[in-house]
Amino acid sequence: MRIFKFGGASVKDADGIKNVFSVLEKVGHEDTLLVISAMGKTTNALETVIKNYFEKSNELHASLQEVRKYHNQILMDLFDDEEHDVFYAVNSHFADLEYFIRSNKSPNYSFVYDQVVSYGEIISTTIVSHYFNHAGLKNNWIDVRNFIKTDNNYRDANVDWEKTQQLISKGVKKKALNITQGFLGSDENNFTTTLGREGSDYTAAIFAYCLSAESVTIWKDVPGVLNADPRYFENAVLLNQISYREAIELAFYGASVIHPKTLQPLQRKEIPLFVKSFVNPLLPGTSVSKGADLEPQTPCFIVKKNQLLISLSSIDFSFIMEENISEIFALFHQFKIKVSLIQNSAISFSVCVEDKFGNFGELKNILSKKFKVAYNEEVSLYTIRHFDEKAAQIVENGKNVLVKQISRETMQLVTKE
Repeated sequence: MRIFKFGGASVKDADGIKNVFSVLEKVGHEDTLLVISAMGKTTNALETVIKNYFEKSNELHASLQEVRKYHNQILMDLFDDEEHDVFYAVNSHFADLEYFIRSNKSPNYSFVYDQVVSYGEIISTTIVSHYFNHAGLKNNWIDVRNFIKTDNNYRDANVDWEKTQQLISKGVKKKALNITQGFLGSDENNFTTTLGREGSDYTAAIFAYCLSAESVTIWKDVPGVLNADPRYFENAVLLNQISYREAIELAFYGASVIHPKTLQPLQRKEIPLFVKSFVNPLLPGTSVSKGADLEPQTPCFIVKKNQLLISLSSIDFSFIMEENISEIFALFHQFKIKVSLIQNSAISFSVCVEDKFGNFGELKNILSKKFKVAYNEEVSLYTIRHFDEKAAQIVENGKNVLVKQISRETMQLVTKE
């Protein structure tokens, strides 16, 4: 079985959905499982719904109607007959969402987040599945929450691999075209969980591992994995081949093309991952597999914007020792703050972090009781794998470098621009 993952950009409108259909006609669809994300920027729109639910109740209805209006337009563009079953199915999903919003009693933001944003994927795959059937491509729609079981760490759930393996092995139809949702799972009480933002790639890897799939293909609007983000760097180069180890390194440092958790299960079974263009599906794209670490051998540039550089120093000029560092990292874990770079001296300790859940304010209050806390907001973290002097100059020129670290293969710089 092959696993195909299509992200939000590929199904952002009716033309995109028709193009996915065209891709399958060109590359085949037998014995294939499609993992599909929410349409376009739907997840962002549903995050606004959640924010309004907690903070701006007078704007809640309007924000929810925007999401409905967006999907209704796609339905109208795809189906001539307003009596088609898909209209009822999508309206039913929206009714379920509205019922949850009205009846929910939980004040837990992360729990509410997972229950609400999940409708993006559920509605997206419902529309795609009905359209494919309408166009003559019979398929099997499955609810991923019945297959991927997790703990209840909402917004960043951990997979129960044993249960998930059993459910997927027994429940997924072979020799058919299956369509399911990315990003989602469910806990032991059958409440919806999510696997972290960009978790649809991870979903594809989970199914691939459990089904011992032939391959995974991530379909994107780029020709493959580039050595740099063309939004920030000129003359980006297509990487033809990346080894699992090198791809894991790039993902660890923040390369956005591949989700950090996607590669480990694929490597364990040596399942190749392809990154290809849904605009030109017959081009070879990039292969992540056994083989050369990097082909062509070239510096790779990764940039993470909107980072936070925190500097902690001891109040009494005592050394910051292992005990202090252990306590600090325990707090980072508690507040779900991801550490990307560390630098320490005798009486100070600096970290570049990503505060994706907005918890730094609360953390700062705790840290301030024991340390002097200084910080720079909205810094950028640049990582250059396989750097050379020219690559370093490209990144450093015209920037205020706050921290610089160099190892044998990698250079990292924290800059304020």
